[in-house]
Amino acid sequence: MPLIEVQTEINADIQTCFDLARDVGFYQKSLKKTIEIPIAGKISGLIEKGDYVTWETNHLVFTQLLVLKVSEFINPVLFVDEMVKGDFKSYRHEHIFKNNKNGTIMTDRFYFKSPYGIIGKIVDEIILKRYMRKLIITRNKALKIKAEQIAAKQKIEVLSKMSF
Repeated sequence: MPLIEVQTEINADIQTCFDLARDVGFYQKSLKKTIEIPIAGKISGLIEKGDYVTWETNHLVFTQLLVLKVSEFINPVLFVDEMVKGDFKSYRHEHIFKNNKNGTIMTDRFYFKSPYGIIGKIVDEIILKRYMRKLIITRNKALKIKAEQIAAKQKIEVLSKMSF
């Protein structure tokens, strides 16, 4: 089963990063080009353990429905969404967050497998692995920018309340 792992350093606190990563609306906005629309289940707000989200997506010229369930959840260090219905044979996305000296390290581990036996394996290695990595990196760049904007605003607010 292919694995894609992407680490992103973010100069913001872990809770801000965690909450942005599980915000359905932010996720949708961060991937505008692929037209990801939540159409059932938790369609807005912050996902929690046990929540389902049905996404209508458009990837590689194919429109598909993908039903994901949040199967594991430890605030603010981990959540896992897994496909319960969709076009993949299997799909598991681990979102892992750790504090570091500059803020947060966000790690995505995405395991997936296409159907169709050997043809699916070839498609996974030649097309989907590269495509999905690019998708995760795009989302993570948007999350990094937003989280660092929030962190900067919070610092300004703290400084403005201090008397010198």
